[in-house]
Amino acid sequence: MTAISALRLIVPSVWIGLILGLSFIEAPLKFMAPGITVPLGLGIGRLMFWALAIGGFVLLLVLTASAVLRPRVPVGGWALIGCLWVLMLVQSFAIRPALSARSDIVIAGGDPGPSGLHYVYIATDVAILITLVLWIVITVRSSRTAPMQHR
Repeated sequence: MTAISALRLIVPSVWIGLILGLSFIEAPLKFMAPGITVPLGLGIGRLMFWALAIGGFVLLLVLTASAVLRPRVPVGGWALIGCLWVLMLVQSFAIRPALSARSDIVIAGGDPGPSGLHYVYIATDVAILITLVLWIVITVRSSRTAPMQHR
C-alpha cells in the first residue's frame, strides 16, 4: 500500500470519527451537563459546528488532493468526492447560517418557533458519513484489484 492509498483511508476515517464524536455524541450530551443553559449550549454548539466544518473542509481538500495523485481514483471515487463537496457546501452555506440565525433568537431570549432545519442538518451529516464509508469501500476494493507495482 502506498502512502497516498493509506492517506485515502486515514482521512475519511478521521472525518467519520469527528462527525460521530461531535455531531452525534457531544452535541446532544452537552445539554445534559449541570449548569448548561440552552443559550450557553447553543453558543458552544455554534462554535463547535463551525470548527467541525473547518476541519471537514481541510480533510476534504486533503482527500481531493490525494485523489489527483497516483494510483488513480476510480470514477466512482470522483463522484463521491463531488457529493462530499456539495454536501459540505450546502451544510456550511445554507443550513448552518439558518440555524445560527435561529440560535441568535434563542440566545436573545426569543422563541423562533418550530423548524425542521436540525433534521435536515442531521440528514446531511448522515449522508456525509455514508459517502465517506462508500469512499473507504471503493478505495479498499480498488487497492486490492490494482496491479502490483514493480520497483
